[in-house]
Amino acid sequence: MSENLEADLVISIISLQSKIQKRVGAALSVHGIGLSEYLVLNQLYIATNQKMRRSDLAEQVGLSPSGVTRLLNPMEKIGLIEKSYNPRDARVSLVALSETGKKITEEAKISFEYSSVALFESIEKKRLSAFSELLRVVAK
Repeated sequence: MSENLEADLVISIISLQSKIQKRVGAALSVHGIGLSEYLVLNQLYIATNQKMRRSDLAEQVGLSPSGVTRLLNPMEKIGLIEKSYNPRDARVSLVALSETGKKITEEAKISFEYSSVALFESIEKKRLSAFSELLRVVAK
């Protein structure tokens, strides 16, 4: 450990992120998707009418507009999402969850939750709650 607590914390968070991506990603792979795809599908699943503007979706999942487009193209090809344009403004592209995407999301949610619980099962609930709150504060 260095004398810079903040730098050590950033290193620890990056290590945790890697661990999360590996474990949760492995659990989601049985559904044919990765963590990034799951985050997109889940965001659409909870959205009003299961539809969002592409730019809003990018912001919600922490990707750039071009990054989310690169992620969405193969998802559209395999039928998880559907793209359309706003009839009032053709510059606004919309992304909707397909029926297949909805089914995959519901199935993958179980794997996501199970792997999330397994990841943190050794931490008592009170400490886990405090950790979660700290992360929310930092993420603002």
